Amino acid sequence: MSPARDRGQALPALLGGLLLLTGCAIALAWVGAGLLERGERRRGVELAALAGARALADLRPRLLVDASARAAVLARAEQVAREAALANGVADARVSFDAGPLPAEVRVVARGSIALPGGVRIPATVRARAQAPLFAEDLGDGQYRGPFAQRDGHPMRPDVALAYDRMAVAAARDGHRLVVVSGFRTYDEQAALFAAHPNPKWVAPPGRSLHRLGTELDLGPVAAYGWLLRHAGDFGFLLRYPWEPWHYGFTGSPASASVGFRSRSGGDGAVPSYVPARFAPGLRRAASRWGVGAALLAAQLQVESGFAATPPIEARARRLRDLLRRLGSVPLALAATHAGLARVAACMCIPPIAQTRSYVRRVLVIIGGGDLGGARVRLIE
Repeated sequence: MSPARDRGQALPALLGGLLLLTGCAIALAWVGAGLLERGERRRGVELAALAGARALADLRPRLLVDASARAAVLARAEQVAREAALANGVADARVSFDAGPLPAEVRVVARGSIALPGGVRIPATVRARAQAPLFAEDLGDGQYRGPFAQRDGHPMRPDVALAYDRMAVAAARDGHRLVVVSGFRTYDEQAALFAAHPNPKWVAPPGRSLHRLGTELDLGPVAAYGWLLRHAGDFGFLLRYPWEPWHYGFTGSPASASVGFRSRSGGDGAVPSYVPARFAPGLRRAASRWGVGAALLAAQLQVESGFAATPPIEARARRLRDLLRRLGSVPLALAATHAGLARVAACMCIPPIAQTRSYVRRVLVIIGGGDLGGARVRLIE
């Protein structure tokens, strides 16, 4: 076969290869353009969710004093999100919010597909979720956040420390030198302890241990166990479990300031300004009589009725006192008010009930001063 004939046969193959490469390059360019457009839609949806969350955070304080404004607040936040989506090339955005009286999440979805040459279409549904948190952290499991006092190097609530001091003095007069072996423990510390001793009879799983409340003390020495059993109750301490003669929980001070929630709008004993004047004296008396924070009691009544009718102030204050003594935590006491003590005591947590969590969230926001504006928004999907 001559060289000229070989070249004549190779030329069509070469041209065919070039055409194939060109076709692949064009196809890749089409796909790349489609993916780029999808990425731009994704960015538009994310910006819309962030804009809606920002508007939601700015408008949300209205809901503290006027729950009926929820529809108007959400309508405005939705409008802001849609306008942001449209400005970024997304005309078919759908906006929704989480349930509850104080929404904190914006969801934006844009469904559809992108057409490529040749009648090919690729999916282009994009979605984003943005959040405007009500708190720097979630409601959590009722863990005490401070302030702390220390005895024998172990942290505890300050009121627990003072009660322990009185008890230690009395024990010393009877010849017993009390020692704090353990006090407050964080979730992580409890998790490490449970991992080393995974028997729930002796070590509670993380999130279930009462030590996270700052009210619990493991005490020694062994020789003092009998004295503690006879006298600890005189100082507000309760033997938690018969099989743990060292473990005592403090139940003597239910005041809300002592469990880490003091209103930023005033002292814990001050009646907030939103309370109608005719209810202020009764609220102040009930708070003092039952040893609970006036700010916390007022926030409960505001959430439950808005003082629209004569509230059961004395009954509510006594119930709150009892729950704080039993549970040692404001969030848990509020959850028990709404969902019932049995549900909360069973897990020592805020039950995963949307209405209960909304109730707790709203009361905590009010006693935190009602400062819901300026929240830091963030994407969560």
